[in-house]
Amino acid sequence: MHGTTSTTRSGSIPRTARRPSAVGAAVALAAGTLVALGSPAAHAVAGASLPFTSVEAESATNTGTKIGPDYTQGTLASEASGRQAVRLAAGQRVEFTVPRAANAVNVSYSVPDGQSGTLDVYVNGARLAQTLPVTSKYSYVDTGWIAGAKTHHFYDNSRLLLGRDVQAGDKVALVATNAQVTVDVADFEQVARAATQPAGSVSVTARGADPSGQGDSTQAFRDAIAAAQGGVVWIPPGDYRLTSSLSGVQNVTLQGAGDWYSVVHTSRFIDQSNSSGNVHIKDFAVIGEVTERVDSNPDNFVNGSLGPNSSVSGMWIQHLKCGFWLMGNNDNLVVENNRILDTTADGLNLNGNARGVKVRGNFLRNQGDDSLAMWSLNAPDTDSSFENNTISQPNLANGIAVYGGTDITVRGNLVSDTNALGSGIAISNQKFLDPFSPLAGTITVDGNTLVRAGAMNPNWNHPMGALRVDSYDSAVNATVDITNTTITDSPYSAFEFVSGGGHGYPVKGVTVDGATVKNTGTVVVQAEAQGAATFRDVTATTVGAAGVYNCPYPSGSGSFTLTDGGGNSGWAGTWDDCSTWPQPGQGNPDPDPNRNLAKGRPATATGSQDVYTPGKAVDGDAGSYWESANNAFPQSWTVDLGSGQAVRRLVLKLPPSTAWGARTQTITVLGSTDGSNYSTVVGAQGYRFDPATGNTATVALPAGTNLRWLRLSVSANTGWPAGQFSEVEAYLTP
Repeated sequence: MHGTTSTTRSGSIPRTARRPSAVGAAVALAAGTLVALGSPAAHAVAGASLPFTSVEAESATNTGTKIGPDYTQGTLASEASGRQAVRLAAGQRVEFTVPRAANAVNVSYSVPDGQSGTLDVYVNGARLAQTLPVTSKYSYVDTGWIAGAKTHHFYDNSRLLLGRDVQAGDKVALVATNAQVTVDVADFEQVARAATQPAGSVSVTARGADPSGQGDSTQAFRDAIAAAQGGVVWIPPGDYRLTSSLSGVQNVTLQGAGDWYSVVHTSRFIDQSNSSGNVHIKDFAVIGEVTERVDSNPDNFVNGSLGPNSSVSGMWIQHLKCGFWLMGNNDNLVVENNRILDTTADGLNLNGNARGVKVRGNFLRNQGDDSLAMWSLNAPDTDSSFENNTISQPNLANGIAVYGGTDITVRGNLVSDTNALGSGIAISNQKFLDPFSPLAGTITVDGNTLVRAGAMNPNWNHPMGALRVDSYDSAVNATVDITNTTITDSPYSAFEFVSGGGHGYPVKGVTVDGATVKNTGTVVVQAEAQGAATFRDVTATTVGAAGVYNCPYPSGSGSFTLTDGGGNSGWAGTWDDCSTWPQPGQGNPDPDPNRNLAKGRPATATGSQDVYTPGKAVDGDAGSYWESANNAFPQSWTVDLGSGQAVRRLVLKLPPSTAWGARTQTITVLGSTDGSNYSTVVGAQGYRFDPATGNTATVALPAGTNLRWLRLSVSANTGWPAGQFSEVEAYLTP
């Protein structure tokens, strides 16, 4: 099937499940129901042990423009690590202080769609002869068949051996030369010397492979595999081009000199429906040329089966649709210590029949669907685990997703910066296709850390929690033990219990035992299904709105009971309006009067030109902008502030670049409290935008103004035949 079913596997929630249609039950914690059995056990730091140390660009010295933070899908800042990055124009630089001894760097970056270029690299002020290539070729992915999805996947990774050793405290600078480059994060690594050929191995070059990458090495690889049965195929340092996939791979080890030295260029490495197993793949890179997501194509590192008792380790996997799309017999497979970067869909998916599979110690960045997933299609995944993996920037769905299965473990993982349609971790009975095996036995979710995880579903404005348990297509009847969890800076809720398909199936058998929740945007518990869960030793600090949102859907389907097992603190109180979602920070007793109320909020417009969509005006990036349909005045732009606000001042911006000549836009300010009926707040006036004064205009609103929906109607523009805003900011202060 080549992964065709992944077209709908995006973690989205149908429109009918947006929110309860009537006020649901609000059940407070019932204290003392269970006796506390002790404090949570101490756990090691979550995530993989990595050979590199990452440094965020926004924490480095730079002459560029910092963007973010932002949590709105479709913006550069929202997909960035830490939700912030640094945009460099030509000649601008970002300079990193090297955190460890290193001789190599890998950079996560973005360039505008359709552009390519280079970054000059300086070490302690000396320019290297090598440059770091940057391109949009593998970015800007559209998945219009997935509900709620938009253009996404803005970032890419580019790596470079420096040709010298640098020490902790040295300076490595990146300078934009011939393209605008947004730099997100740099990974500094000490790469070991290339390994030497194992005795008795069969070298692919001895069978005719071309290490220059010019010739087609496919047949040489096939011949070496056939000759090395029971032994090792050696891939020396070099670049090797394969023009078609390998099959019939069994009872063999494929080994390279290291993932910075031995590089195989192909978009389809292994494609086979079965194998007798004992396949071991290690220590080289497979880099593809996948530039879009076509789910009918097997554009994967491994598509199908490696067979029982196989392993994959020490690999660099990049620019493919999926790293692993695993079907058939993969019993006791071990996938460990790999890097999976820039896939247009999943990083790894155990697609049924996975028994005893261990996926551990891997690093995944910039996936276009779930980074790690188990999907129990045709047969249940059983006794399998995701442990101690580090996941950053899945830009469409979940960091880790378990769709059905029996006795599954998710332990010790670090997940950060999920986006759009997913959570940090999802435990779900969403089946996508039949036959499906729902969750059964014991699902262990232990010792995981989730940072800035969760998102606002862009199709239905439905918030996704950092950790979600979902009775999407059937009741959750398994034992779900969620223990020793750390959730930090979730933009919305920490724990979500939902019947995402809108059928009202219950979520039962859940225990949350030992959790630390810090700075969650709305609530600690978002309950949208009937059922029950027990909470013990869950402590929270800085909760944005209330402790609990308890509004099961559909209305009347039953209540969700939260049982207090003792030791809970910091999240008392229930959101009492089931007709609306709480907004981040909405419940704070003393909201910051200087906060920009419009930033990151849902925005719409009567029209847009190309990629200059309404959300660009609230993304926190003054360099991006909304532009209306051209030559069609009047045009209007609207933002939902989330609740009624006494707005007194607007700041309207255009990009600060001098390339934007001075212009005057004629603007009418309107407001609404119900989203349907608008009244004029400030009549039509001309506002001048001049790069000499920052291309900024300020609009004073009269005292007594109260609005939730803010609309700007543009009837003229002396500089361009369209309405244009790079940022619209709304403040409570005059």
